[in-house]
Amino acid sequence: MKKLTLFSLFLAAVVIILGAYTRLTDAGLGCPDWPGCYGNLTVPLSDEKVNAANAAYPERPVEAFKAWNEMIHRYFAGTLGLCIATIAFIAFRQRKQGTPFKLPLLLLGLVTFQAALGMWTVTLNLLPVVVMGHLLGGFSVLSCLFLLYLRLREADTSTSSVSQSTVSQSTVSMDSAEQVTSPSVAGLSRMKTFALFGVGVLVIQIALGGWTSANYAALACTDMPICEEGWQSRLDFAGAFSVPEAENYEFGAHDYGERATMHIVHRAGALVTFSYLLALGLTLFFKHGASLQLKRVSAIMIGCLFAQVALGVSNVVFALPLAVAVLHNAFAAILLLSLLWIVFSLLKHTSAAPTYDSSVHAARHTTLSSHALPQALSKATGGLHG
Repeated sequence: MKKLTLFSLFLAAVVIILGAYTRLTDAGLGCPDWPGCYGNLTVPLSDEKVNAANAAYPERPVEAFKAWNEMIHRYFAGTLGLCIATIAFIAFRQRKQGTPFKLPLLLLGLVTFQAALGMWTVTLNLLPVVVMGHLLGGFSVLSCLFLLYLRLREADTSTSSVSQSTVSQSTVSMDSAEQVTSPSVAGLSRMKTFALFGVGVLVIQIALGGWTSANYAALACTDMPICEEGWQSRLDFAGAFSVPEAENYEFGAHDYGERATMHIVHRAGALVTFSYLLALGLTLFFKHGASLQLKRVSAIMIGCLFAQVALGVSNVVFALPLAVAVLHNAFAAILLLSLLWIVFSLLKHTSAAPTYDSSVHAARHTTLSSHALPQALSKATGGLHG
């Protein structure tokens, strides 16, 4: 199950990247129906099928390139759904053996809802709320798969070292009265709250990016560091975060001021997210008592932060190059996973790291030794008198 989860994790990452590629190549309606393409399981290519498709959808003639982008995304998403269904089935069969069951069940519900969002994306003509929800759903599936993999890996590690755990539990049982919380562990425990809050900050920023992309506002501002001159007079927050009535939302239905507002809010969110996560990452990296793994993951998160800023600036300066825009989505996923790994590591580190008052332990050891030594000598062969 762990290998299948790992495979599904990589598959979910591919689906997110393909989804970004599909959206950025304006292929979200490459197939105007669902789940097939112009009534076929594949893109219609023969003259007969193309003519029939064009007759059925005269407002959306066949564009093979866009249609293939959409269908390849659907094929991978469908495969991911089958993998998650298999994981849920295995988890159900093995639930009495301690295999996580609630998380696979949640994953099954998420991927089912994702399929519905994929359908609504097409049938509602790229309604921005649905498109953004579809993006967040993909990130949610990826995150849950990653957490499931970490839990399964942790379970395997615990099983392989069961004998050592038994010894450690015996020691803790003997000295439970002496257990206290060291300053380093207490500090890491407090960092859990900051890390969890960081997840919320990052998710909001991803949602803002999804909203900006779904409304085709990525190039609403092409000047740095904020927007073109006079941007203050064009701010319209109410309009920017509303959904205007339209028959088709392809290429956006908001006016320029509303799109510029979306873009500016996304940039402001990027600044807040960068500052907060950078402070969190540096604090953990230099934190006394943090494990080597925690420091490494913090370094990965910091590196992803700087990469995201560079990619975001490049999107504006170079007018949204396709490769850069796709990488911007990919690094957002990596950034989220690294932050979730930090949260998981903090929970594991602080819950499984009991510490002891060394002075009390030493005093007890000395007291026991002072009583045990004469008794042992008196019972030795011949005693002290030969």
